[in-house]
Amino acid sequence: MGAYRDLRAVGVSTRAAAALTGVSRATATRRAAVVVPALVVDRPAPVNQLSAQERERVLAVLTCPEFVDQTPLQIYAILLERGEYVCSVSTMYRVLRENTLIKERRRQARHPARAGRS
Repeated sequence: MGAYRDLRAVGVSTRAAAALTGVSRATATRRAAVVVPALVVDRPAPVNQLSAQERERVLAVLTCPEFVDQTPLQIYAILLERGEYVCSVSTMYRVLRENTLIKERRRQARHPARAGRS
């Protein structure tokens, strides 16, 4: 690959450089592309970010016995009908994900394992 780059640096065409080095032009172009690592930028925390106490309250609401087997969208609608606003639906999902609670929330029957045939 170094010979190809050297030839290209001196002004040799890509076709000629590929023929002289035995590297296909597609491979040479792919390998010549410089991959720039993503820059890590420190971003300020959003102004409207929930505090730790607010996140705990959201989690308490989502896991209370009344809402334990309902989706965040259903919980959001019920709370709005009552005139309560805890957070947005996406924030509910975010809080559940942070606490590894994103899963099927309804109570479902567990069937015993099927016995193998003899």
